[in-house]
Amino acid sequence: MATRRPGSSAVIAVTALAPVSWGTTYAVTTEFLPPDRPLFTALMRALPAGLLLLALTRVLPRGSWWVKAAVLGALNIGAFFPLLFVAAYRLPGGTAAVVGSAGPLFVVGLSALLLGQRPTLRTLLTGLVAAFGVSLVVLRGAGALDLTGVLAAVASTGSMAAGTVLTKRWGRPDGVGPLALTGWQLTAGGLLIMPLALLVEGAPPALDAPAVGGYLYLALANTAVAYWLWFRGIGQLTATQAGFLGPLSPLTAAVVGWAALGQALTPVQIAGMALATGATLAGQFTGDRRPRPSAPAENSAPAENTALTENTALTENTAPAGNTVPAERKGHATTTALPVPAPRG
Repeated sequence: MATRRPGSSAVIAVTALAPVSWGTTYAVTTEFLPPDRPLFTALMRALPAGLLLLALTRVLPRGSWWVKAAVLGALNIGAFFPLLFVAAYRLPGGTAAVVGSAGPLFVVGLSALLLGQRPTLRTLLTGLVAAFGVSLVVLRGAGALDLTGVLAAVASTGSMAAGTVLTKRWGRPDGVGPLALTGWQLTAGGLLIMPLALLVEGAPPALDAPAVGGYLYLALANTAVAYWLWFRGIGQLTATQAGFLGPLSPLTAAVVGWAALGQALTPVQIAGMALATGATLAGQFTGDRRPRPSAPAENSAPAENTALTENTALTENTAPAGNTVPAERKGHATTTALPVPAPRG
């Protein structure tokens, strides 16, 4: 019989605000930001937010946490963002979002491998329903699939899933709150993206007032606050619970596109949204077997049976989380995605 997972409804609702926020990235990017600058956008999301949180908390990693923070920052931010953008640019609209929506299944598999949490058939079926529902929302028809884009989409989803599970496994150092942990990861990820952005895209573009406002929103609300809520929530949720919140990002992008950008929703898309939303809710309940105990990391607090997900969506007419870039920029026919996913900001 399915049982309620740890974590109250209030914790789940507050944590869900993170992927919901990441779902607004597509509209902000297409309407306000310079076109064709995905890596610069990723850098502007991650590094300023990370440095701000470091200044507020004034807490630096110690001992093994220098390495752990770098690994988590690379998985959740530094590798996730660029891979997400490569997939978004090279794949037909919506395909990258569908791959990203399989994130809960990645989390379930890695949880079994690293955390000893054996999934049930119910959990696996719920993950498949979530991915199918998102596919109904974002796919727009057939198109040639680019192998590099497919591999990048799979790698970005795996990167975020691995970051989620390792965050659960390692927890936080004693006396360190989620705000400091968020600052560590965003700073590490931003420092990894910076040389790549300069090498690939060159000097930063000139910014007008709307672009400045857009970047401020992405760095503060969409990244600093959203990731703080995300890491705060994973201290009280299981990996599977967090993973099943990921599909909220492409669903939010679709709703924003309909409400703010005048994009129509078909009956099939509405049915897909209902399926994915139902799977997200069902993912908060489980009949999983009790996980095998694992030894806590040295000098770190227990993970409290929790984890995180930034399964951002990349899609044509929808965008990620955390971390995605648009599929159709104003005046530019490109397939991109930023912050799920676009959320991995």
